[in-house]
Amino acid sequence: MNRIIVEKGDITKIEVDAIVNAANTSLLGGGGVDGAIHRAGGSNILEDCRKIIAKQGGCKVGEAVITTAGKLPSKFVIHTVGPVWNGGNKKENEKLENCYLNSLKLAIENNCKTIAFPSISTGIYKFPKDKAAKIAIKTIKDFLETENTIEKIILVSFDDENFNILKNELESIEN
Repeated sequence: MNRIIVEKGDITKIEVDAIVNAANTSLLGGGGVDGAIHRAGGSNILEDCRKIIAKQGGCKVGEAVITTAGKLPSKFVIHTVGPVWNGGNKKENEKLENCYLNSLKLAIENNCKTIAFPSISTGIYKFPKDKAAKIAIKTIKDFLETENTIEKIILVSFDDENFNILKNELESIEN
């Protein structure tokens, strides 16, 4: 059974142990996926984020933190901050890879067996979608080769373009 699945839909409606939020460094919500997760999950997520801010002052690019999922159908939200694309010479690829790795490690530490990721950094952060898909799928696939706690990872796309790019990338790696 393949443990990586690509789906088109709304990440806030996916029933998994943890959903990943493409957050910003402030952790206070924003646009895109971040805003949608905060709106759908309610104030509990923001309260948890404020506790994290008080303790460590937000979240750095490539890092990840975990909170309650509030009213969402998941148990947790893992917030990770993707890199803004600046032409590829500022370690953007490495930082994006770290978003996936650190999110997966947090998921395991919190006994999550199912996790859903959005396409991190491909919206307002302008990371090229094809590059982001390659990094996401390779990083996840490599991680799963040595880790079998996680049973299912869903890559969720809100739009057709990201969905098709991810689906094609996953198919090309499997064949």
